[in-house]
Amino acid sequence: MSEVSIAGVPAPAPEPDENRRQVLYWRLLARLFDPEEQASLESASLAVVEDVGLPAALLDPGASVDSVVQRHPELAAEFDGLMTPAPDEEGTRDRAAEVRRAALASKVLLNVFASGSGAVTAEQLARWQSDAGWLERALGCRPGDLRGGRGGTNRAGAGGGVSPTGTGVGGPTPDLSRLIPGIGPELGAIEAGLVKRMRLREVLADPALASQLTPSMSLIEQLLRDKDNLSGVALANAKALIRRYVDEVAQVLRSQVEKATVGEIDRSVPPKRVFRNLDLDRTIWKNLTNWSPEEERLYVDRLYYRHTSRKTTPQRLIVVVDQSGSMVDSMVNCTILASIFAGLPKVDVHLIAYDTQALDLTPWSHDPFETLLRTKLGGGTDGTVAMALARPKIAEPRNTVVVWISDFYEWRTHELFESMAAVHRSGAKFIPVGSVTSGGRGSVNPWFREKFKDLGTPVISGHIKKLVHELKTFLT
Repeated sequence: MSEVSIAGVPAPAPEPDENRRQVLYWRLLARLFDPEEQASLESASLAVVEDVGLPAALLDPGASVDSVVQRHPELAAEFDGLMTPAPDEEGTRDRAAEVRRAALASKVLLNVFASGSGAVTAEQLARWQSDAGWLERALGCRPGDLRGGRGGTNRAGAGGGVSPTGTGVGGPTPDLSRLIPGIGPELGAIEAGLVKRMRLREVLADPALASQLTPSMSLIEQLLRDKDNLSGVALANAKALIRRYVDEVAQVLRSQVEKATVGEIDRSVPPKRVFRNLDLDRTIWKNLTNWSPEEERLYVDRLYYRHTSRKTTPQRLIVVVDQSGSMVDSMVNCTILASIFAGLPKVDVHLIAYDTQALDLTPWSHDPFETLLRTKLGGGTDGTVAMALARPKIAEPRNTVVVWISDFYEWRTHELFESMAAVHRSGAKFIPVGSVTSGGRGSVNPWFREKFKDLGTPVISGHIKKLVHELKTFLT
């Protein structure tokens, strides 16, 4: 075949290795979008794989990466950091090596992202978690780091499917933002989908499988919905997963709240004269005139201390949260947030959850884990029953803030809004919140949104950080 030319200039001859690499990626795309194999792509890919000295098992969709590596242990090192290759020092491309990497990368990508449909067994979930662990290793992370939302933090002991043939990748944390933005949440979403398609109780009854589950909002929602049907080992493992998720979210939120709730220094209160408050630098500076060059000694006439007292005012925080099926994310986040506020000095926290009935969770508001175990997700929405519990708690309106979290799709809209407007007019600070989710997504009844806007209390909707920021003025 003669070469094609443009304007009399011969086109460059095609690179054989480039063609081989493209064959592997075309097969990958074909498999991802259509589970039916394309005979021509399969045969061509097999020829490429054998040509570069790799096992044909890489093309078997039913073979896990673990099984391939167990038969060919020399490949374990090639998967580590596979998709973050270091550039060649001379700036040249090793096209033969690129073909080999394409074959290995295609295997791990296909196993992770072609998750199929239909029912999922515990064994299939365990295999997927192991394959996802290999993908995370290929991206320069430890297994479990991306699914856990840590974006590549190399943390020993992270959850996930760790292969017995390797221990993951060490070294500096890779920057994945330019490589594949948002891959962590995507992996978490795939895993959550697999969990939904399987018998969760079967997994929870097996401690080994349960320990590999990555806590996520989807998983926690399922656990909370099914907790009354669990017992024994399954219930204990479910509680452990909920506790893990609560602790991880609380750690993040606690730092945000602490930054937002530090009051101004109260200089009307004299500093406490104890050694830990001694301002050594200021003391030396103020007494420099007493320095004796002959004796090489500083005589101190006065000690200076730091002010540590801060202006704080006792406040009452009433959190009312809709626990209907559409508000699970907000229920979990606000329960954790209420517990953090409950631990602050001079903040009196009350927590009420509702659907068609209201439940006063104040006695457990300091412990989000215990609070969540007492919630009952699902059902309709009737905010008037929650208002009946909240109104008597407003003893000093000027010293009270009411945070109401809901999508405001209510049964008795006018009656509820009038009672909310009455709370606002009484002098209490009323904060309607449409969603306090991790991702900042959520819908709000447009009728309520307009009414709150006219009232001068616009709905907060978005990331939970917005609510923390809004409460800053209340807490300081």
